[in-house]
Amino acid sequence: MPAGRGGSRYSRVERVGRLLREVIAEEIERLFDVDEELGMVTVTDVVVKPDLRSAIVLLASASDAQRVALERARPQLQRAIASQVRLKRTPHLSFEADSVLASAEEIERVMRRIQPDG
Repeated sequence: MPAGRGGSRYSRVERVGRLLREVIAEEIERLFDVDEELGMVTVTDVVVKPDLRSAIVLLASASDAQRVALERARPQLQRAIASQVRLKRTPHLSFEADSVLASAEEIERVMRRIQPDG
């Protein structure tokens, strides 16, 4: 990938995603003090759409109750982004399980089953 302005190897969308991941993770940590339903939620990545209007927050593991709590907290998370990140528009957030982690966990389970005891 050719370097863009400023010599960066990463696209603007990737840089925004990394920045959003930091802001969202910090804000979720603050919200946990108020809403214990959030529990221990780990943000593994934020995938930002090329038009920067929406972003998918990928989670390491989240129960249904935690996802409901995140949906409730979405406006507050978006306000935190708006106040900390300089963007024309604040991306609309949605929350999903990180499929890479789920696949890795499934492979690990299969490997444990076929591995001989001993």
